[in-house]
Amino acid sequence: MVNGAWTNNGNMAQKEKKRQWSGKTGGTSWMQRSLVTMMRRIDPRVLYGIMAFVVPFYMVFSHKGYMSQWHFFRCRMKYGRIKSFICVYKNHFRFGQVILDRFAAFAGRKFSISVEGQEIFDKYAIQEKGVMLLGSHVGNYELSGYSLVSDKKSINAVVFAGETETMMQNRKNILSGHNMNLIPVKEDMSHLFAINNALEKGDMVSIHADRAVGKTKKFQCSFFGSEAGFPAGPFTIAARRGIPMMALFVMKERHDAYRIYIKDISETCKTVSGENTSAYEAARIFASELENIVRQYPCQWFNYYEFWNED
Repeated sequence: MVNGAWTNNGNMAQKEKKRQWSGKTGGTSWMQRSLVTMMRRIDPRVLYGIMAFVVPFYMVFSHKGYMSQWHFFRCRMKYGRIKSFICVYKNHFRFGQVILDRFAAFAGRKFSISVEGQEIFDKYAIQEKGVMLLGSHVGNYELSGYSLVSDKKSINAVVFAGETETMMQNRKNILSGHNMNLIPVKEDMSHLFAINNALEKGDMVSIHADRAVGKTKKFQCSFFGSEAGFPAGPFTIAARRGIPMMALFVMKERHDAYRIYIKDISETCKTVSGENTSAYEAARIFASELENIVRQYPCQWFNYYEFWNED
């Protein structure tokens, strides 16, 4: 394999199992439908206020998530104990806001969204080649699908297949009007064929590129001062096909406003190496861009497990 991928032995599999966080949206289908209905009648800020009192209980009962964030602020951001505790609370509160905002979008509410790097998206949207859009578990990446629209290319979003029927149906309802399709990740690996078909047609594929789980092949990249494993798949697929890669970060600025940051990973790779984009170099650049955005918005880092490769 390439630059420092983990060995897939039994011990590592056990460690990986402990580190994983499913990322599934909480609640039953009935609860989620009720929340969508409430969002049509209630200002989200009312629910934000209620959530402010609920977050401390969630922090207590979600101990692993709490500790992973505590370690992040203490060991990576180098904050003191008091500031780290406050930031863990802010992080959980912000995550709750992001989830509520998704349901607000399902209910038809609009957000003010500004875009930094729109010209990058527009440049690749009119090219014949397929395009890889690289997302991450920071901010509210899902809102990018409701904001960035291409008339020339369909955008195919690779999503977790374990969500409730309510979540999947609401996503489909919104995205169907934005020239977007969903590609659920399945155990039979059929999603890989759907990804390849989309890229062969010259369309865009949107996929998270910051969470490597199970026996997924990984690139070891410097991230906040230590090596961390990033999934090799998205970068390898794009590099082998010679298609461009963009990183998208959708960050919450105010209660009703988001800012989308678009980074040209392929162009940065060429500037750094002077060669065609390699998969590992693309992963390294993506990790660097992700670190920059997390340092700018530290309380919007939503990976609730021990992310770094440490015992």
